[in-house]
Amino acid sequence: MKKNLKKEKGGFTLSSPGIEILQYDKRWAETFKLIKVVISNSLSDLIIDIEHVGSTSIIGLAAKPILDIDIVIEDNSVFPNVISKLEKIGYYYQEEWSFRGREAFGRKDELTPWDGKDTQWMEHHLYVCNKDSEELARHLAFRDYLRNNQEAVIEYENLKKTLANSVINRTSYTSGKSEFISGIFKKSSKNQK
Repeated sequence: MKKNLKKEKGGFTLSSPGIEILQYDKRWAETFKLIKVVISNSLSDLIIDIEHVGSTSIIGLAAKPILDIDIVIEDNSVFPNVISKLEKIGYYYQEEWSFRGREAFGRKDELTPWDGKDTQWMEHHLYVCNKDSEELARHLAFRDYLRNNQEAVIEYENLKKTLANSVINRTSYTSGKSEFISGIFKKSSKNQK
């Protein structure tokens, strides 16, 4: 398997087929905030909050340059209206990628969410989660634990770079991280007790 080490502004990028790990970029948080505004303007009366989760939400952590965004709703009674309003700004419901507590949405094009300015947004994954969803709780616990534990950030970044340089596909990459992520959930649960 061919691996690439590319020189990027601010450091090197490790990549393998389909997996690219970039040094942390403050534009990830800035882009999230802009996307949040567009989505909030469309869904304001239906949602509780919009959360930036995943690796791009951790300052200093190298990551795949893909935002993970969780829209938080009060309960599933508003979900049909959320689908309808998200469709109006270019998202579509991906029931096949959804599971209990986390409903997935795809983007129709690079301009999604449509903001009337033809903004080309960076790649992102959009989910809708009930406020009591276990998946939402897991996303927030993982994010918050890493935000408060620099040693865990370094360990996770090293693991991700090693996997990106050794696995053959995204499934292997994701599987390779599962033990570390499970360990973080256990640690974060202990901290909450």
